[in-house]
Amino acid sequence: MTTAVDRFRAAVDSRDLSALDDLFTQDVRLYSPVKFGPFEGRPMVLGLFGVLLRTFEDFRYVGEFAGASQTTADGTEAPSAVLLFRATVGGREIHGIDLLHLDEDGRIKEFTVMVRPQSAVHALGEAVLAGLVADGLVPAPQSPAP
Repeated sequence: MTTAVDRFRAAVDSRDLSALDDLFTQDVRLYSPVKFGPFEGRPMVLGLFGVLLRTFEDFRYVGEFAGASQTTADGTEAPSAVLLFRATVGGREIHGIDLLHLDEDGRIKEFTVMVRPQSAVHALGEAVLAGLVADGLVPAPQSPAP
């Protein structure tokens, strides 16, 4: 039986943004290593994935673990998967983990991304912000007054 996690991996591997659409709940929350609060809602998370699929170079999943864990939003225990990945952003190699929490229908309701090393987190943050601004998903940061 193909699960949402399997379909998610296949969509990311093929860089097929449209295949991600029905894998997320309407109120999905994505916790990013470069932003304190979560990205919330399917439209914003799909927009973020559009940026990520363009930003990551040589992205590949290299492992998977399944189980259950508490969600951040409400602390309930949910079926979960941990996907280990490697990628490059701006010439920096990234090692990362995607933690997916599923709802009772098997859709992804919460998504947490953790990456290392810090220099790669910084490069990723800059690239993602530029992509989000370019796609009109967030306003451009204001420059400090002189």
